[in-house]
Amino acid sequence: MRGLVNFLFEAGMLKKTPRTGYQFLGSGSESVADHSFRTTIIGYILSLEKGEVDTLKVLLMCVFHDIAEARTGDRNYLNKRYVKVDEELAISDLTKNLDFGDKITSLLKEFNMGETMEAKIARDADQLDLILELKEQLDLGNRYASEWLRYSMERLKTEEAKKLADEILKTDSTEWWFEKKRSLWVDD
Repeated sequence: MRGLVNFLFEAGMLKKTPRTGYQFLGSGSESVADHSFRTTIIGYILSLEKGEVDTLKVLLMCVFHDIAEARTGDRNYLNKRYVKVDEELAISDLTKNLDFGDKITSLLKEFNMGETMEAKIARDADQLDLILELKEQLDLGNRYASEWLRYSMERLKTEEAKKLADEILKTDSTEWWFEKKRSLWVDD
């Protein structure tokens, strides 16, 4: 039980671990846990759209895809060019006291290899969360977000993710709540 409790405390570190790319973008912020939450929702939606995939596996890959960052921190694309992290060791140490640790290790290995349809969907969900964040920043006036968006779009693998990304780019990020109707904003 102690190993399980320690794992849960460690997983909580993701709520305190910032995603570091925003320092280069110049605006925006989120924690690794924030990112993993929406990535998991996106993974669920993509798995339903794709059909004939193991939805639970997709969800678990999305939930755990950045768990090693509780130990390694988040490294953005520039950091990764210079800083090498032993993610396998971090995952091994993180899961060694768990009865189900081999399941997490296996999921992460499959995710990182990116060959199965479940891994492709989970990896696309990871990118789509970034695309949503970048679209929000673009809508708020950050002109650098458009270039980042271009590269993020190129990393998508599944047709379902590409269609969703195209729609994201065409949609104002405030549309879901900001109904531009006079009666909502002026009339009592």
